Amino acid sequence: MKTILLLICSNIFMTIAWYGHLRYRQLPLFVAIIASWGIAFFEYCFQVPANRIGSYEFSVVQLKTIQEIITLVVFCIFSYFYFEQKVGINQVIGFCFLVLAAYFMFKSN
Repeated sequence: MKTILLLICSNIFMTIAWYGHLRYRQLPLFVAIIASWGIAFFEYCFQVPANRIGSYEFSVVQLKTIQEIITLVVFCIFSYFYFEQKVGINQVIGFCFLVLAAYFMFKSN
């Protein structure tokens, strides 16, 4: 559970760093880069411990799968509230396929 919480925090910072500047396109690009880089520092402060802690209970492939699912959930929430963009049916269907893929990643042989 600790790994999941750290990955959620990491992805919140990552999403803000990667996409938050799009609301401020009038700012010079170097300002967006420096601001994003500064925010990304905090993403790494959560991501590295999450992977270290998680590596004791998950495989690297499972960790990456967890991270990708969390990334999509965080991004959908972020884009809805920050950019007021709704998630369409095609995105929901695609997300369901990713959840199905995650199921197979964790299914025992």
